[in-house]
Amino acid sequence: MSGGNDGADGAVQTDPPRWLRNVILFLSGQTVSLFGSMLVQYAVFWYLTITYQSGIVMMLAALFGFLPQAVVSIFGGVWADRHNRKYLIMGADAAIAASTLALALLMMTGYDAVWLIFATMAVRSAGAGIQMPAVSALIPQIAPTRNLIRVNGINGSIQSAMALLAPAAAGALYAWASAASGGSAASLIPIFFIDVATAVIGIGILAFIPVGTVRRAADAHTGYFADLVDGIRYIAHHAFVRWLLVVFAIIFLLTVAPSNLTPLMLVRSFPAGEAQDVVNLAVLEIAFSVGMMLGGILVASFFAKRSRIGMIVSSSLVFGALSIGLGLSPNVWVFFGFMFLVGLAVPFFSTPSMTLLQETVEPERQGRVFGFVGIVMAVAMPIGMVVFGPLADLVPIEMLLVAAGVLTFVVIGLSVWLPAGQRAIAAARRASQVSGSDPAAAAAVVEAEMHAKES
Repeated sequence: MSGGNDGADGAVQTDPPRWLRNVILFLSGQTVSLFGSMLVQYAVFWYLTITYQSGIVMMLAALFGFLPQAVVSIFGGVWADRHNRKYLIMGADAAIAASTLALALLMMTGYDAVWLIFATMAVRSAGAGIQMPAVSALIPQIAPTRNLIRVNGINGSIQSAMALLAPAAAGALYAWASAASGGSAASLIPIFFIDVATAVIGIGILAFIPVGTVRRAADAHTGYFADLVDGIRYIAHHAFVRWLLVVFAIIFLLTVAPSNLTPLMLVRSFPAGEAQDVVNLAVLEIAFSVGMMLGGILVASFFAKRSRIGMIVSSSLVFGALSIGLGLSPNVWVFFGFMFLVGLAVPFFSTPSMTLLQETVEPERQGRVFGFVGIVMAVAMPIGMVVFGPLADLVPIEMLLVAAGVLTFVVIGLSVWLPAGQRAIAAARRASQVSGSDPAAAAAVVEAEMHAKES
């Protein structure tokens, strides 16, 4: 047991003790757990897509899958700042696994109504509302600040690799189980049991990582509601964080929401029979995951020192172009190709965005800020699906993708060219000059730049 100065070189900050071991264990446990969750996510989505082929059902899946996360994230961020983040992650994983196990056991008795699936999706989404801010805030707690972009990039690549393996495994398992059960909801049962097993493994690995509480609830002189209000006030007055959350909302409204209709477009516009549709859906996800994995590797290696804000803006505009490309795809192989490029672009948006927040928000507030990031993502996407889902039953999905792409260009362009966007870009570049310092110093630099340019 080393005392606590794994890297005391005296100049900047001491590294967290045994940080490399802890990061490897943490990423390993999260990867195992994520693999099972992805199996469930793909299989359930494919079952709903093939069985119902309805934009309304896709909209309901988005609402049940994301809105509970938005509601719980309001409190999840506060909990992540007041309690031990490790135990929050473990508890959320356990609750998600328990709900999945309950659904599997119910289905084994013959109950397979679609509302049961939606109810379980809601519980899993609520668990993510606790887990997401805790995970995002725990990474900078166990990894040195100077290595955050690489750790986040490697994490993205590992998750993308799992996202490459998961659809292939889910496709094989779902096709086998579907053939055995005649395409009924019972084909999901084996995948549910695998998810429970991977959650248990992930929880077990996380238990070996020593993680302290950044701020003890017993030491806090304010209540939960006061902490929540403080988080809202912090974001309201933190112009840079506020601008970044607006960009998140735009991307999830205009890119993520319509992209959820691509599986529906695949089975409608390029039908190939139920068995081949499962294969095509798996290939679509694999193409996206290969792109994400390659993009994560590029960000972690060749682009680790590049401008964070430059990657965010560029990738946002690329999303608009690729949405148009998806809508104009003349055949299924071109469609797969554009989906690969979408996956390639994702780490160039997500990794620098998370890293910027980790670098410019004080550690004691990161849980609440990432909670609000989760709220924005979990609310914006369902709102987009409330519009795009019903429209998908009235107009071709191709038209929706093209319109969303054009709108992304316009809105992102405005967000960059307006004075607030110009100040945010300048502030992010100024903050990069103090990289390797503590987040509090970077936050002060960013805010000073934002307000200096305001007057």
